[in-house]
Amino acid sequence: ERAKVEWSRYQSCPVSPIQAAACGSFGGAIAAAATTPLDVVKTRLMLGSDKNGVPYRNGVDVLKRTMAEEGSGALFRGIQPRVMWISIGGFVFFGAYESYKNVLMNGFY
Repeated sequence: ERAKVEWSRYQSCPVSPIQAAACGSFGGAIAAAATTPLDVVKTRLMLGSDKNGVPYRNGVDVLKRTMAEEGSGALFRGIQPRVMWISIGGFVFFGAYESYKNVLMNGFY
């Protein structure tokens, strides 16, 4: 929403549905990248144990062992497809939302 407000202010008129979709895509990409380490921890916790079969106790245990055994880069595994998928989803969702909002606010003609 903040990106839409700033873009509207910059161009002195409301954003179009395509512009809103771009804002949603950009915001989704940032959120996806920032939360990838949490997703990696969650996924490993759901698997239940590491590659050697040693069970994880909790999220902090997953984080400590992953950092010690594989380094910090392991927390960002899968970031590219995650960012791409969520960016596309954000574009479609926010674009459709703004389009339908405009239809409902301005009528069907």
